[in-house]
Amino acid sequence: MAGIGGTVGLKGSDGRDIVEQALGKGAHPRAQQRALAALSQFKDCVHQPVFTAAGAMGHDVLAKAGIDTEVVYTAASEITTANDTQDAVIALCDRSIDLLLFAGGDGTARDVLNALRQHGVDEKLTVVGIPAGCKIHSAVYAVTPTQAGELVAGLIKGQLYSVKSAEVMDLDEDAFRAGQVKASCYGYMNVPVDEQRMQAMKQGSVDTESLVLQDIAADFIDNMQHDVLYLIGSGTTTAALMEALGVDNTLLGIDAIFNGELVASDVAEQDILSLLDDETYSTVKIVVTAIGGQGHLFGRGNQQLSPAVIRRVGVDNIIIVATRNKLRSLQGRPLRVDTGDSELDAELVGMKQILSGYEQHTLYRIG
Repeated sequence: MAGIGGTVGLKGSDGRDIVEQALGKGAHPRAQQRALAALSQFKDCVHQPVFTAAGAMGHDVLAKAGIDTEVVYTAASEITTANDTQDAVIALCDRSIDLLLFAGGDGTARDVLNALRQHGVDEKLTVVGIPAGCKIHSAVYAVTPTQAGELVAGLIKGQLYSVKSAEVMDLDEDAFRAGQVKASCYGYMNVPVDEQRMQAMKQGSVDTESLVLQDIAADFIDNMQHDVLYLIGSGTTTAALMEALGVDNTLLGIDAIFNGELVASDVAEQDILSLLDDETYSTVKIVVTAIGGQGHLFGRGNQQLSPAVIRRVGVDNIIIVATRNKLRSLQGRPLRVDTGDSELDAELVGMKQILSGYEQHTLYRIG
């Protein structure tokens, strides 16, 4: 169920109530699709059964990939919970596994860590996370599902990797929905060292950048076009644009602006698609910023901007805003996109101009 709340704007999937709300809004689980993208990278390397949980918790997607399985845990309900995640991990650890591969978000990573602690192997077992949740700040996840699979393929084939302790972060979802970012480090798990395939921990913004944010906002407002619908993404950088416009902002959601006025706030994917069907909004632009330290533009906390939305808007109508310090925090790593649509991700790759100050753009690569 990880990530099920993303496209419908629930900003998380923790708890049965949220899962049921998401299902009621028409959301569909996406973790299996993203797990399959990872499995496809190493399915031909696996020559023995893989230990897993029954049904949607593992067996179904492994079978779809053509990988033999041995089921060691079965959940009591199709709507699984954090307890199922932890019980499944403990059952897997009882089989003395060499590597734990899991798909989810920060809530899943936290559940996995809790289970490893219960089993006493949190400092011994190596893990790789397949990004499939709404909140993915933890450094135990690969950059994309495909890269998670590539890393596992390398391990199976005998490629040598160092191992390091990586942070397991999680947000208070209730505070998150109220527009407050309260992140805590809950501990560490061991991951392979691969600077290209494993993501860094999210970094927060620096207070001294407030003047730069004002400059970015001033340039953006000066260049806003009449009769254009702007879909303003989440984050503190884009929040500065909304503040300068003098309109209410959903810090961790998507807002729609037309001719300087707030048209809709905290919109879900279907809300956006409905706006795109309105002939009033013949031209639409998406405004996003990168996550500090990680560099993700799409696929982390803004799943409302889905592949369907991005394709309707057009890749040429995406405006990226970020301070130069935020770009420096990437230490040369490219900006990332993980929309869930590999063809769209490929279309987004390339050198892009990033609005980084007043009348100032920085050329940076999406890769």
